[in-house]
Amino acid sequence: MKVAIQMDPIGPINIDADSTFRIALEAQARGHDLFYYTPERLAFQEGRVTARGWPLTVQRVKGAHYTLGAEAEVDLADYDVVWLRQDPPFDMFYITTTHLLQRIHPKTLVVNDPFWVRNSPEKLMVLDFPDLTPPTAIARDLDTIRAFRARHGDVIVKPLYGNGGAGVFRITPEDRNLSSLFELFTGFSREPLIVQKFLPAVAKGDKRVILVDGEAVGAINRVPQAGETRSNMHVGGRPEQVALTARDLEICARIGPALRDKGLIFVGIDVIGDWLTEINVTSPTGIQELERFDGINTAARIWEAIEAKRA
Repeated sequence: MKVAIQMDPIGPINIDADSTFRIALEAQARGHDLFYYTPERLAFQEGRVTARGWPLTVQRVKGAHYTLGAEAEVDLADYDVVWLRQDPPFDMFYITTTHLLQRIHPKTLVVNDPFWVRNSPEKLMVLDFPDLTPPTAIARDLDTIRAFRARHGDVIVKPLYGNGGAGVFRITPEDRNLSSLFELFTGFSREPLIVQKFLPAVAKGDKRVILVDGEAVGAINRVPQAGETRSNMHVGGRPEQVALTARDLEICARIGPALRDKGLIFVGIDVIGDWLTEINVTSPTGIQELERFDGINTAARIWEAIEAKRA
């Protein structure tokens, strides 16, 4: 197949952790042709969705992990698969790329489905499953946030469209900084905040469960550093081997059909203790760690699902 990958610059990636690199490596091993471009080079031109980029070859060699062919402008409608893999922030630039890619999908299979990526951001899709999630509020009104904190005491406050653990704060009942934090966030952003009841089980880790076409594949545990609330690997969380529990499988069984129906082939959910906190559909990670810990080739399962859909 002809496969185009829309991603952030490939040069600085960590080839031992980056999920897009592992997906590209697996595609290449399966005989697919790769084309790489950054989201800034995606365009709509007189009825055509185009991208300026390069034919791509990858190898697991640090410092020499990719080779580019001659730069070219391509019509993405000529491709079998386009990967939507740039990292958030989930801002209007990101959203615009989903609008453009939606124009070629599903004739060209865009993974994940751009319509549902746009309409299922990480911290909003969980609202469809209130019995699986901790108490949650989304608001830009300080009185509403104060009332939620009064009901639940210890809370987590974070930007609704943030990522990678950036801007995540724990506000304890004794903390007097909620108003200042609210002023800080609302001073530079028009987005609401999301507030959730703090889950003490995060000290034992924030589990990333990988699903492929709605089916649970495996999980890794991300343990926060000492003195840190956030467990994201971007901010120093330590990945550990972990097994799927009965509760994890129950959560996956509940959300799996919805993911499958929405064309969300590669998804990573976050589970703390017994509670679902996020459903990551934009650019999920964790497949390399899972492969090292459990020998599960998630990239192969993803491509098997894609190849079946194209067939």
